[in-house]
Amino acid sequence: MGNVVAAALAFVGTHFILSHPLRRPIVDAVGERGFLGIYSLVAAVTLGWLALAYRAAPPAVPLWPVGDVLWAIGTLLMLAGAILFMGSLIRNPALPQAAAGSVPEARGVFAITRHPMMWGFALWGVVHILVFPDPSNIVLALAIIVLALVGAHLQDRKKERLQPDFWREWERRTSYWPFAAIAGGRARMGKIGMHALAGGTVVWLAASWAHIPLAGWPAGIWRWIA
Repeated sequence: MGNVVAAALAFVGTHFILSHPLRRPIVDAVGERGFLGIYSLVAAVTLGWLALAYRAAPPAVPLWPVGDVLWAIGTLLMLAGAILFMGSLIRNPALPQAAAGSVPEARGVFAITRHPMMWGFALWGVVHILVFPDPSNIVLALAIIVLALVGAHLQDRKKERLQPDFWREWERRTSYWPFAAIAGGRARMGKIGMHALAGGTVVWLAASWAHIPLAGWPAGIWRWIA
């Protein structure tokens, strides 16, 4: 358990340190490609450490019973997370290659939150805590949640410096917290594209089915139909 905690802290901590306070001095010293190489190596090593520590952790008694009600809640939340993730892949101003032209209206998943990818990962973590309350799994899932949600907040601060006019207007039209912009009248729910709905459904079905061969037990909707 201690090894899992140490690996999780290393994985999340090095990501934040390299992405923010150390990024500029490292880029100045070795260039953008050199930085990406260092970042990728550190991420791979710490993620590998976390994966090995998690696999080596002894099984523990679940912290609470998990029945059909929690599985149903988790299944629906995981579908929502998959839809947010797939919707974030198209016309996302936060992606590195996105062009910063005129500020778009918040549509689809971006009306829900300007960080749909990060909230998709966070929902993944929440669901895995709900349905598999093993202490080592909770540490792993919390690491993903912190990485996603704190990372989204830090991304806002970074974008405000790099694209002050564009990003502050995008922040005004959207919200960090899901549905806050809609509740505040700054965005309308509107139509969620088929790339998000259909793509998210396919990812949800495939990823939950993959638990059968990889983990040895059905997850999601497959719990009831497999």
